[in-house]
Amino acid sequence: MGWRLSHIFRHPIKAHGREELPSVSLTEGHCLPYDRHWAVAHEAATLMPGWNACMNFTRGAKTPALQAIHAQFDEASQHMTLTHPALEPLSFAPADSAGQTAFLDWVRPLMAEGRAQPKRLVTAGRGMTDTDFESVSILNMSSNRALGQRIGQELGLDRWRGNLWLEGLAPWEEFDLIGRELQIGTARLKIAERIGRCRATMVDCTTGKIDVNTLDALEQAYDHTDFGVYASVTRSGVIHAGDTVEFVT
Repeated sequence: MGWRLSHIFRHPIKAHGREELPSVSLTEGHCLPYDRHWAVAHEAATLMPGWNACMNFTRGAKTPALQAIHAQFDEASQHMTLTHPALEPLSFAPADSAGQTAFLDWVRPLMAEGRAQPKRLVTAGRGMTDTDFESVSILNMSSNRALGQRIGQELGLDRWRGNLWLEGLAPWEEFDLIGRELQIGTARLKIAERIGRCRATMVDCTTGKIDVNTLDALEQAYDHTDFGVYASVTRSGVIHAGDTVEFVT
């Protein structure tokens, strides 16, 4: 097939920054470790125990400035460092009440006027993915290039908030993988469904400002607003950027 894993990203706080990883250990039935481990509940949230839908959280679809946050999480020390072009860097411990207060104070100036304000940092005992199952999102570098060519500008990968980026597929070939199982490194993942997209993908993650209407571009060119696919880990293992990708026979 000639496919390979090009990039690995995780998002420790849902919608509040991403970091690139050289490798990661995947566990059957789970998303990337510490991916969407925390989420920011807003003041109008109605939370149930465990997983909750994204409408309960502050996110880039409602507040574009959040898309310009970059994160670095140290698993050993359990400390997070966040950066944003409009703010001083913040280093804090998300599990600590003082750290949570510092984070909320730090992020509050980024919030869009008239939107529900961030109230607390929450966890669910699992990744707070956009799916009710713990998913790993798989995206196609060729699809990103094809859409950028139609729009007339290069589209940064960050705007899609994906986990695994594959190289070597034809544009939109990822949609043909639903129901198939892939081997990456020593892990296996089964493709489950397409990813429907929201306004957060319209934001330039360098500036935190809307720069292109990705949703209209997708709809006009392809009659849908999907980009990428969700997968479940079916066999635990370690994956590295640069690994080959193969079908499981």
